[in-house]
Amino acid sequence: MFKKALFLFLLCSSLLFSQNKNSDLKVYLDCDRCDNTFIKQNLNNVEFVRDQNYADVHLFFTTQRNGSGGTAYEIEFIGQNEFEKFQDILSFSTDTDMTNDDIRQRILKYIKLGLIRFWIKQGKTDNISITVSSPKKSDEEAKEEKDPWNYWVFRIGANGYFSGQESSKFSNVNFNLSAKRVTDKNKFSIRLGLSENKSTFSFGEEEIVSIQSSKYLNTSDIISITEHWSVGAFARLGSSVFRNKDFYWSFKPAIEYNFFKYSESSKKQLTLSYRNGIVYNNYIERSVFGKESEYLWEHGLALGGSVNQKWGSISGQASYQQFLHDTSLNSLSFFIGTNVRLFKGFSMNLNGSYSITRNQIDLPAGDVSLEELLLQQQQLKSGYNYFVSIGFSYSFGSIYNTIVNPRFNF
Repeated sequence: MFKKALFLFLLCSSLLFSQNKNSDLKVYLDCDRCDNTFIKQNLNNVEFVRDQNYADVHLFFTTQRNGSGGTAYEIEFIGQNEFEKFQDILSFSTDTDMTNDDIRQRILKYIKLGLIRFWIKQGKTDNISITVSSPKKSDEEAKEEKDPWNYWVFRIGANGYFSGQESSKFSNVNFNLSAKRVTDKNKFSIRLGLSENKSTFSFGEEEIVSIQSSKYLNTSDIISITEHWSVGAFARLGSSVFRNKDFYWSFKPAIEYNFFKYSESSKKQLTLSYRNGIVYNNYIERSVFGKESEYLWEHGLALGGSVNQKWGSISGQASYQQFLHDTSLNSLSFFIGTNVRLFKGFSMNLNGSYSITRNQIDLPAGDVSLEELLLQQQQLKSGYNYFVSIGFSYSFGSIYNTIVNPRFNF
């Protein structure tokens, strides 16, 4: 008799527990650039689930870099089950002046705004409060407000690291300066960079020092023509010890066609671009073709695209480059990156690239010493290079993951 009573008590407790767990709105947070821990700790009246198939609302985030150097976010609120007819999209942006806390607070704010309809449908009106602030300026005053920087954004950065032990030491110093102006019609950018890598090895009384330095100035100007067509020009100049270039510059006009509208680029895009221009190289050491300096014409074609949907994301590109004075000097490259949910709880990611390189005109003549080979002081001849990574994950068990426990995270 006691066993039957205990069984009934446990069964009732389990049913009550299940009902309590299911009383809140089930949410699946699909965001790679969010502070998920912060959101789970500060978003009440929801139950976070580990798989989109269990959710009442799927929060699907897409992001793109904006003109100020911040991020443009788009949250798609995808209703499921009894909320299937509810489909909303909210957009907002961050800027470079915002701290990490500012960003996550803004993300949380827009998540709450988007969930109001779902809470009302669920009958959770007692837990909702809305505050509407009075506007600080009239509409006319707001329209007259102008950007004192006229869309220009400047950035200065510097970093370095130093490490070592008794027989070796390493240092790396980088400096960069950039300016850009991004509007719907035009995108202009200029970037300057300096870097130096120094490695010192001590072996007995002998000391081996390797220094690799590079300087560059890159600029581009891109003009929007239609929702599918763009034109631009790209210029570069600089020097690189590793690439055997005492000085180089290039100028290449370009044209691009997007098979989808550019306004849909956060979700999908497929572009075909072509560049053609002049290249000048002044070599540190005489090249394998016996040149101390030379002017070259080079062109390139690239086909690339990306898809970002609630089932996952995939991106890829195929590109071809060729020197026009000798068409046998060319390169062909492929890249693919995926992160796909194949079925409930199971995700797979694949990233890889492969290049056939027959255009290494800047290789120095003569043999490479063992010291140069080990220290990677010079670029080596190679007919190809590749990179591959693959992985998968499968999760199962409790569908609820609201609880956050940060102990011993560091």
